[in-house]
Amino acid sequence: MTQSLLPGSVLALPDQAVQRLIKLDNGDAALLYLHLLRRNGLEGLPWPVERKQAALEALQSQGLAPRELSSAPAAPIPEPAPPEYALEDITTALSDKASTFPALCDEVERRLGKKLTANDLKILYTLYDYLALPTEVIFLLVGWCIEEMERKYGPGRRPFLSQIRKEGFAWARQGIDTVEAAERHLQTLARLRGRGAEVLRLLDIPPRPLVEREKNYIAAWDAMGFDDGALRAAYERTIMKKQSMDWSYMNGILRRWHEKGLHTLAAIQAGDRDPRPVQAAPAPSPAQADREAQQAREDMERMRRLMEQMKKEG
Repeated sequence: MTQSLLPGSVLALPDQAVQRLIKLDNGDAALLYLHLLRRNGLEGLPWPVERKQAALEALQSQGLAPRELSSAPAAPIPEPAPPEYALEDITTALSDKASTFPALCDEVERRLGKKLTANDLKILYTLYDYLALPTEVIFLLVGWCIEEMERKYGPGRRPFLSQIRKEGFAWARQGIDTVEAAERHLQTLARLRGRGAEVLRLLDIPPRPLVEREKNYIAAWDAMGFDDGALRAAYERTIMKKQSMDWSYMNGILRRWHEKGLHTLAAIQAGDRDPRPVQAAPAPSPAQADREAQQAREDMERMRRLMEQMKKEG
């Protein structure tokens, strides 16, 4: 992978690379290797980041891609910093009888069980004014943050406004700025919370908190529509191949099934075999066997001459 190929060039793979790709038994990894040979990088490959990362890690495990190569997207352009609201801004907003901000502050104080400080009010006003989240959406946001804090640390625990602010900015980036969108988002989060525990059980992993990358994998599999049987089948194939759980390898299996429209165990079992009855091929005649052998020798000779020409041109 020292240079990109010119248009019309012939792409050849070293025998050792072919053997390692066969050992991987990973279609995405093979396709990515071909792309790397052509482009000498990941540019121009229109795959999701998760798919590229899984295939890249597989290649790196066999020494077929440099360790320093990464599928991470370029650093995003930093978002503009929110304004630094002065106390006068907050006072004006609280005294505005046409604004819903005063009622929002009263309700947040009630839910958090404390008097909001000046800094708390500035944070809340950032969500209300800068992000322009509707009051009802902020109510749902605060309620979710309280629920998560109690689930993690016990009844009575309350989040800081800085934690609510962080989640609010995440909602804004995802376009969750209506009550309907917020309710759908909360339903998804609640389902995935329980789904995480179910998936750990399917993968024979003792109950434990999920790391962020595992959450992302499970969310992606849930969005694709895989049932328990499909996840278990992918897990068993992963164990057979890798001898231990490998999230990226299992993700590669599931992505290939998703591309084929196979999301249930029954569909996967049917899709992995040819439904037509298997018939034994008739034995070739001696003359046919001679012709096939001659054709194979000619093919090998053409390949040998092509390889020699490529070496001379290189």
